[in-house]
Amino acid sequence: MFKNKYINYRWEDISASIFDVHQNTVKAILSGENKAAEKMEDFSALISPAAFPFLDEMIALSSRITQERFGKNIHLFIPLYLSNECQNICTYCGFSFTNKIARKTLTDEEIIKEIEIIKSYGYDNVLLVTGEANQTVGVDYLLNAVKIVKQYFSQVSIEVQPLEQDEYELLKNEGVYAVLVYQETYNKETYKKFHLKGKKSNFEYRLDTADRLGKAGVHKIGLGVLLGLDDWRTDSYFNALHLDYLQKNYWQTKYSVSFPRIRPHEGGDDQVSAMTEKELVQLICAYRICFPDVELSLSSRERALFRDAMISCGITSMSAGSKTDPGGYASQENNLKQFETHDTRTPEEMSTIIKSKNYEPVWKDWDAILY
Repeated sequence: MFKNKYINYRWEDISASIFDVHQNTVKAILSGENKAAEKMEDFSALISPAAFPFLDEMIALSSRITQERFGKNIHLFIPLYLSNECQNICTYCGFSFTNKIARKTLTDEEIIKEIEIIKSYGYDNVLLVTGEANQTVGVDYLLNAVKIVKQYFSQVSIEVQPLEQDEYELLKNEGVYAVLVYQETYNKETYKKFHLKGKKSNFEYRLDTADRLGKAGVHKIGLGVLLGLDDWRTDSYFNALHLDYLQKNYWQTKYSVSFPRIRPHEGGDDQVSAMTEKELVQLICAYRICFPDVELSLSSRERALFRDAMISCGITSMSAGSKTDPGGYASQENNLKQFETHDTRTPEEMSTIIKSKNYEPVWKDWDAILY
């Protein structure tokens, strides 16, 4: 279990080591002269302040590696929010239990209405998202939703509350392709400050989730931290350490990493550790250089011009036309959102931009017949 590895690392020590990196180390990594170093040592150096002056070199290397491994393709995805009901109190989330917002869980008929609109955009894959309310959107609800959605989409992924291994196995057998579960922050003390009540307040249970997914044989696991809750460098180091562990222990599984930065939401803005766009570029390039086969995803949380620039810098997956509220595609209501998106362009507009950069928008990247 990753928690057995995690306990051997102190947050303060990792943070200090990142800020102690010398520029000569970064130069050696980018020139290929640091081949004897461990992957995590390289990653630590590439996210350090010492690496920031070498951002142009990192972008060039990241772009070359990405094209070698993935070609000039951008996989497009879209979230379908099934429910905003949640029993957790998380101070950074618009769905938090104490926020006075209207709550809604989609019925079968409402799910189909959302599907019809999403299909009209050209998508053949979808990410199902819920708040964390086991009694309302538990495994039975999710199994039913997946069964409906699989009739329309070749690929179905989920981003829901952490579940048990046998529950993940049921969802996998029903057709779930990928599961995204973000730790939010790997600093246990910081985690307590932002997760005040509910099952999500159990740091260890959430930390064990990826192991349960690996044992269940889920095809792809998505990781990430909520950039802004704590120092982004140290949090990202632990996320990469988690990824490295998973790749070694569940080597048949594919992995993705997302880079969500805190956005305005109902209940306030709790960002405590600002991250600039250039630093986000640095982080994305560090992942690509050290984890060349991992899918890297950038959502519509980011502004349009920034996302356009990142098409050729290492990102392989982007959302487009996203709504962050249940029923958001069929309804014009705006009071059910989890957070505000920044890039509000339609899937068609995003596809046009990708093509203008001589990249190919991919609406579907696999089929069950191939497995």
